[in-house]
Amino acid sequence: MANLAQALPKSSSSLVWLKQFLKEELAPYPGRVALVARMCTAATLAMLLTMTFKIPYGAYGAVYCLTISRENPQATVKVVKTAIVALSLSALYVLIGAMFFLQDPNLRLLWVVMTLFVMFYALSAMTNYTAAARFGYLLIITIPLWDQQIPVESKIEGTLWAFAAISLGSLITVAIELIYAALKSDDFILQPVADRLAATEQLLDCYAGGLPIDEKTKKQITQFAMVGTSPLRRTLQRSAFQPAYREQMGAVIALVGRLVDTAANVSSLSVDDSADARARVRWLAENIRAIRSDLLSGKIPGPIEVPDETQYSAGTPLFREMEKTISEIPQVFVGREPLDQYSPSQSSADPSVRLFRSDALSNSEHLKFGLRGCFAASLCYLFYNGKAWPGISTAITTCFLTALSTIGSSRQKQFLRISGAIVGGLLLGIGAEVFILPGLDSIAGFTVLFLAVTVMSSWIMTSSPRLSYFGLQVAVAFYLINLSEFAVQTSLVPARDRVLGILLGLLMMWLVFDQFWSVSAATQMKKAFVSNLRLLAQFAREPISSDLRNAVGRSDSLRETINTNFDRVRDLTGGVLLEFGPDRERDLALREQIIRWQTQIRLLFLTEIVLWKYRAQLPGFELPKALISQLRQFEDRFALTLEGMADRLEGGRSSEYLLVNDSVRDQAEVENPKATEQPFSDRESALLALRRRIQTLTSSLTQEI
Repeated sequence: MANLAQALPKSSSSLVWLKQFLKEELAPYPGRVALVARMCTAATLAMLLTMTFKIPYGAYGAVYCLTISRENPQATVKVVKTAIVALSLSALYVLIGAMFFLQDPNLRLLWVVMTLFVMFYALSAMTNYTAAARFGYLLIITIPLWDQQIPVESKIEGTLWAFAAISLGSLITVAIELIYAALKSDDFILQPVADRLAATEQLLDCYAGGLPIDEKTKKQITQFAMVGTSPLRRTLQRSAFQPAYREQMGAVIALVGRLVDTAANVSSLSVDDSADARARVRWLAENIRAIRSDLLSGKIPGPIEVPDETQYSAGTPLFREMEKTISEIPQVFVGREPLDQYSPSQSSADPSVRLFRSDALSNSEHLKFGLRGCFAASLCYLFYNGKAWPGISTAITTCFLTALSTIGSSRQKQFLRISGAIVGGLLLGIGAEVFILPGLDSIAGFTVLFLAVTVMSSWIMTSSPRLSYFGLQVAVAFYLINLSEFAVQTSLVPARDRVLGILLGLLMMWLVFDQFWSVSAATQMKKAFVSNLRLLAQFAREPISSDLRNAVGRSDSLRETINTNFDRVRDLTGGVLLEFGPDRERDLALREQIIRWQTQIRLLFLTEIVLWKYRAQLPGFELPKALISQLRQFEDRFALTLEGMADRLEGGRSSEYLLVNDSVRDQAEVENPKATEQPFSDRESALLALRRRIQTLTSSLTQEI
């Protein structure tokens, strides 16, 4: 994928590049048609109901049908309950705030600013992203309502209608997802992973059989590489799975993504066609097939021994990279037992009832996100109230809708925001009011227009991160213009104001998120990666408390922060591709290195989770005091090694890599059975195997960093 992306700006013709770019982004891939169909069905049903029964705020219900995450179907019933509770609390919050702050303008302003901060902070820090989005969604569209000079009864009625419209969109979307889940029983995490492995198998089977690459297979591999693993990782992060499973599958998704990226590069090259090379490719395909079968059947893939590199053909180096990648997949599942049964913040009956993330107070990124969103929306609020221009109140709504897709974003969304608003607002929104809507005399005609725009927007939204944001902005602008009234507009003033409000909101988000508090995606990527090295070093020294409940609480917080950083680094690697300048080549090279290093750091992290259990002496992981002491010394050296890597990446003076230089001799003494009175137990042997694994991975990293 990286090589493909790097080639884009070198195209001899901008038009040729644009054509190829759109062809890749808009091409169908497995599951895309079904996803777009569900999105369009939900939005269209919400529109028909709101227009037929003249439900105010119908535009927001329709937009929400597109922005809601298609999460775990098994948790849809819980999602419905959460939606009702979150929307109810939001409406109650608005009404209570009106009781105390409505009469005094200064207090009202203070309440609005505090509310905006709470809303954006919750979007980042709450464990249930959908609940946070619903809570903030109602707040953001009712704040302008309570600024209007209308009777209080009308304001209360409008708040309740907003509650009804968003609830309607949510219920429709969830109902459609339940129906789809009942008709399609595929696992929403494992099946997409298996599809990527199957496409890679087909490619390798062509090489193994000496056959030309099937164009359909090549196209599918390229599409998987272009789409990336962001949708999968986002779905996994917001799912109801236990943390241990999310950590393991997050690593599997990263490895499979790297495998697909390598396969996409292989498909465009000529490779060694000798009998030995084909035999190795056949071995590679068979192992991928075995991994896919094990994952789909719920089994842990067996270990894979990579053949000796000296026997490998020099003409196919990318196949060697694929071999190393698949050999790391079984290693992800070491120490399968989760820690949830020891967690002080989760009940054993329902491990997902925690309201906020365990790092909600310790991770400064949540606070920064809340302050950024609050600042941008507050500027919009002050501007349209200061100018007495309520028609552009869509500005603060746009800030929130933008923020729904802004977590982990970078500068490449600047152009997508503005261009999407122009296309959806000016070309489609106002264009439809001038040329199309005057000729329509029924809801059927409007439905055709609405469905056409929704299909286009949804299809673009399901593209890769390079283009998907454009589709969201098109839908938001069009809906806010044409779904806010129940009749064809004869005046362009409301449409003009809404478009200007959208552009104002986008401008403020650009200033705050991309200018005032932002650096390049490459810098942020490097910073997040270095932060994870230091956090992993800190985790290697845990537990520092003898109280098991406190130790598990600290472990949960660190693990969640590390996992969040993994996702952030991966998101930022996509942002680097769309940043241009004199340092582009250097940034792309750094991106390639960090993607490779991050996979190894993930494996180290999963291994450290198991070693933490030994250090904490959890039931089933008890060790003699002598081994615990040796393990602590080993982990201290490992932590110093990670900190040395972080120092070097930051450009400072790094300490020596103590783990590699000093501990091999110590471990050899520990592993020598003659040095002990009794042979090692199975538990002690497992511990030593984990230590060897850490040394191997760390040795590889220290040679590169």
